[in-house]
Amino acid sequence: MRERQSVRMPYDADNPISNEDLAQIIEAGRWAPTAHNMQNFEIVVVDDKDLLNAIGEIPMHRSMTFIRENYPLLSFSEEELKQRKVGILGTQFPPEWLDPENFDALEESEETQNSGLGQPIQNGPVLLVILYDPTKRAPASEGDFLGAISLGCIMENIWLMANSLGVNVHIVSSLASESVAAELKSLLKIPDPWKIAFTMRLGYLSHPFKYLRVRREIPDFVHHNQYGQYGLDS
Repeated sequence: MRERQSVRMPYDADNPISNEDLAQIIEAGRWAPTAHNMQNFEIVVVDDKDLLNAIGEIPMHRSMTFIRENYPLLSFSEEELKQRKVGILGTQFPPEWLDPENFDALEESEETQNSGLGQPIQNGPVLLVILYDPTKRAPASEGDFLGAISLGCIMENIWLMANSLGVNVHIVSSLASESVAAELKSLLKIPDPWKIAFTMRLGYLSHPFKYLRVRREIPDFVHHNQYGQYGLDS
């Protein structure tokens, strides 16, 4: 869990994931806890190069909502990130995403509309597409909140198993956006009512990569017996 990381950069297209490792990764997802053991999910494994190339060609426009709301979570040095203990390093994102004074111009620029995810998807050996049926819900779960938690458990199980096998993971949430998902469902012949919850790029880097990961200390968020009594020794 401490070694898990999100690797957004392109993967080595010439280094496939073995069927044995892929089976272990899927097996981990199979045993994820789900509300009332509903197992309301399906997984489409995409490793066909032509399909991956076609998915990479789907127009994926950058979300200015994401860019604007992402900015307050960024630190601009490792020292700042260590101090804040939350968020991520801004160096992981394009320079044009790091200057809020340019956001209005960025929103209007045709040249910056595509998300740039095409090449990483095309170069990766495997894309997992996780589906769920929105016509079902966990009993008495408003908005199927428990169903959403279940999908998160599936994501976490898959991610931890993949990382334990040395396989890198990147969650591509933009493929689940309405306009993109419609084209992706058509490419993969996914019928209604199934919807795309999220997708996961799996693969290997051509060289090792690590970045600074931070977490709050236990006394920063744990309350003992009542809210406001911070830490386990209070």
